[in-house]
Amino acid sequence: MIRSMLTAAALCLLVPAGLRAQTVAPPEVTASAVAAVKALGEQVVLGKHQVAIERMYPQWKENVAKREGGMARLEAKLASIGKMMTENGVQLMSFRPTGKPIAYEVGAGKKTVVEGGREVEKMSFKQWLLLIPTVTEYRITKPGENGELPKFVVITTTGFQVAISDKDKNDWTFIDGASVTVPELRRLFFTLPDTMELPPIERKGSEVK
Repeated sequence: MIRSMLTAAALCLLVPAGLRAQTVAPPEVTASAVAAVKALGEQVVLGKHQVAIERMYPQWKENVAKREGGMARLEAKLASIGKMMTENGVQLMSFRPTGKPIAYEVGAGKKTVVEGGREVEKMSFKQWLLLIPTVTEYRITKPGENGELPKFVVITTTGFQVAISDKDKNDWTFIDGASVTVPELRRLFFTLPDTMELPPIERKGSEVK
């Protein structure tokens, strides 16, 4: 544990400051991440919440599982979300990516390149991390009072997904933005800048008659 922490600290010092900041991902990388978030949302809207569990970033999933008392408890809790929503009159109507993603290169390491006829070790980044803004809409059924018909309230939430993939693989896993902070992300990806800003999380509701 101590050795891994020292290694991370040493690598962080070696990474040039400019490379720790926000960057621009190739269009195909951004498109792939956005499409993956869209596909995730479509599955969750259909009630397939298991997909969200399966596609959670593995190390983040392990950390959350520890807080919940084990992986089995975490999976059971997440699997019960759909049932709880139904019992409380909550229907997920849509979940989709929106806006402009923010990209970072993470997963710092070393690679050997040939320069001037000799091998040289250089810093490299092995993963993409994108913050992808999302919009989620819920419909809540409010029972009618005094013989009145039920009323419906639509709740619109803006948030984001953290999408992570090894470079050149486009195999995306996710961290839900509603449950993560900058310090937590920086513990997972130590080259992220401490000045990074996460997309806003907002909620508003309107009654539908």
